Amino acid sequence: MQTKYIFVTGGVVSSLGKGIISASIGKLLQARGFKVTIQKFDPYINIDPGTLNPYEHGECYVTEDGFETDLDLGHYERFTGIRTTQNNSITTGRIYKTVIDRERHGDYLGKTIQVVPHITDEIKRRMLRLSEKGKVNSEKFATASDEQLDFVITEVGGTIGDIESAPFMEAIRQLRWQLGRDAVCVHLTYVPYLKAADELKTKPTQHSVKELQSMGIQPDILVLRTERHLDDHLRMKVASFCNVDLECVVQSEDMPSIYEVPVNMQQQGLDAAILRKIGVPVGETPAMKAWHDFLDKQRKATREVHIGLVGKYDLQDAYKSIRESLNLAGIYNDVKVRMHFVNSEEITSENIAKKLENLQGIVICPGFGQRGIEGKIVAAEYTRIHDIPTFGICLGMQMMVIEFARNVLGYKDANSAEMNPDTPHNVIDIMEEQKSITQMGGTMRLGAYDCELVKGSRVYKAYGEKKMVSERHRHRYEFNNRYKEEYEKAGMKCVGINPAANLVEIVEIPKKRWYIGTQFHPEYSSTVLQPHPLFMSFIKACM
Repeated sequence: MQTKYIFVTGGVVSSLGKGIISASIGKLLQARGFKVTIQKFDPYINIDPGTLNPYEHGECYVTEDGFETDLDLGHYERFTGIRTTQNNSITTGRIYKTVIDRERHGDYLGKTIQVVPHITDEIKRRMLRLSEKGKVNSEKFATASDEQLDFVITEVGGTIGDIESAPFMEAIRQLRWQLGRDAVCVHLTYVPYLKAADELKTKPTQHSVKELQSMGIQPDILVLRTERHLDDHLRMKVASFCNVDLECVVQSEDMPSIYEVPVNMQQQGLDAAILRKIGVPVGETPAMKAWHDFLDKQRKATREVHIGLVGKYDLQDAYKSIRESLNLAGIYNDVKVRMHFVNSEEITSENIAKKLENLQGIVICPGFGQRGIEGKIVAAEYTRIHDIPTFGICLGMQMMVIEFARNVLGYKDANSAEMNPDTPHNVIDIMEEQKSITQMGGTMRLGAYDCELVKGSRVYKAYGEKKMVSERHRHRYEFNNRYKEEYEKAGMKCVGINPAANLVEIVEIPKKRWYIGTQFHPEYSSTVLQPHPLFMSFIKACM
């Protein structure tokens, strides 16, 4: 089958859930046996979101090949189980940088470089790139797949009408003409409810579609985001005014969980409508048994486990993958995980007992910089002394190491070289290869690296007694191996080591119920059908 292309755009307002809809379409097509990938095009000029404050753009998601990307790629991977690469995440900044670099190299000699055709041509090239048979998807992974993709789903960030989105819309317009029936446009809009009038209003959707049409793009399918059920009369009105078939007007109501969305979309025939539009036989509706089993477990879970997230970002999206990993692990352990944000900037030795009251476990969250680290250290000490299950991730693991040095090894001035370059006891130090780096963007230790587990350790058992695992990283600083022997003698064991660099990846205190820190980010590898084993083990301990 010739590769088919699905473009997902959004109108009216942002944050409607284009990423969830894109991931749901991918899951539904995957369930029908198609080979699928999903990519995200973001209109901002940053090369990637790696240097963005989480309050600006939520968490930064890291791919296996070490690229810092938008958090929507986390949804794609969690829903479908596919592994994305740097080619699945493109920004305006990357597009312009590629074109400007080529211009400087002399590739366009004699040409005036313009948005159309040079920028739009580069956007089109990137949109088609993943479908090229046998193409290496990443510089880090040397092997190329000989399997041709059936579908490439492309989500465009932002909202129709944004100035920065215009080149992407023009690229889609051109591709729609070039690809004919091999391309379909799915447009997500909002249908608000006006309480005073007691009415659902379709006018914002009509305006959004008109805006899209003015750019030369006729949407094939409309997904209407709504907080209230839309009757057939309203759907017919939208279909009529927007030149869309009634069966192609689908509503996306608020669901108890984002994982209900694919089932809701399937029940309304979204995947079948897409297949009909591009001329592919629809066939039988797949049962998706494993997904339904997961949802059944989610609905039946009644017992609650309360977990504290100790961090400095009071924002759900800042720790999105961690939250979802905890949720998934809870569901597979037949419990509901209730998460409580604990602001590490407000933690002191005097109030820590009150802050962590009634919590059955805590996650010491990742991050960068000085702000809030002393609170994390106080939390690590309290949970270690009181034997509360504790999971430290990246910077969280480093704070557990510093706390142990200060209060067990007796190095009261122990610190990380990141926070105090002059500390006499730099138990966390900058990595050797990072010392000469001056550029901030994309220069950390990024992506998947091997980790060899110590036989008999708690993590070894959690991973199903695997000797070697591979996990994703995002850091510049590491455990200082000069102190390794002292830590091990005092009871904090180094139970995960990168065999190539001898880097300490995991620490644990075996005498505690569950006190483990990882230098890597296990949350990036957790999916709906395969929750991460460390989160599974952590939730079991909290229960």
